[in-house]
This record gives sequence, structure tokens and C-alpha cells, in this order.
Amino acid sequence: MFKTLLGLLAAPHPDPLTADDAELALAALLVRLARSDGRYDEAEQIRIDRILAARRGLGPFEATELRRSAEALEETAPDTVRFTRALKDKIAHDDRIAVIEAMWEVALADEARAPDEEAMIRLAASLLGINDRDSAFARQRVLAREG
Repeated sequence: MFKTLLGLLAAPHPDPLTADDAELALAALLVRLARSDGRYDEAEQIRIDRILAARRGLGPFEATELRRSAEALEETAPDTVRFTRALKDKIAHDDRIAVIEAMWEVALADEARAPDEEAMIRLAASLLGINDRDSAFARQRVLAREG
């Protein structure tokens, strides 16, 4: 599955992703976001695991395994544009807003708003067809849930 997804992402005009490939692409996007500030700490890994578990109904070990697969994919995958394009083609608009919320959850997991992470969220939101207003509302919802 990993090589298949990497091949799809690298293709000039990739075929639509399967649901499993879309979840792996999302996981890799979250890993890329967490790594974008040069720090990839345990709090971010735990948050990614929780997001993946909630989205897919996975147990903790399965979520960790998916994240680890995503870490390997993220290291070798092409640019962020391909991840977001593949996700945009696969998921509905409301689900894309949920992707931005998940990104904000990861970005805020270490209780620091890093400029690199914020820039990546802005880029991803734009590429996913999510406007700045909806992205800001997504961030506000995450902040309200997190307290």
C-alpha cells in the first residue's frame, strides 16, 4: 500500500485515492506539519495517534502503526501540494475542514504556535479549498475544545 500511494502521489495526474490511501495521506500530512518547525515531539505524536484513532475507529496500537507508516511516507513523499491535491480530490468539503481542524490540533499539541506550522496550515487550507475564515473558525473550535 505504501509504495502504491507513493506512486500515486508522484504521478503527474494521480488517480483518486482509496479511503485507506486517503487516511495514510492525511496521516503523512499531519506528520509533515508536526515536523515543519524542526521539532517532532511526543505530544505531537500522541495527538496524531488520537486523531487517527478517532477518525478510523482504531485502537491505540493500530493508530501508532498507521502513524509510523505515515512517518516513513512523509520522509520520501513529494511536496505537500500532492498530499493536499490527493485529499481534495477524495474527500468532501466538510471533511476537508475537519482536516484543517486536525492540523490545528497537531500544531497546538505542544502549546506553541510555530510560524512554520501556521504557514503550512495556511498553504494546506488554500490547497484544500478552505478559505482563511473557515480555517480561523477551525482553529477557534480546537482552542475551545482544548480549553
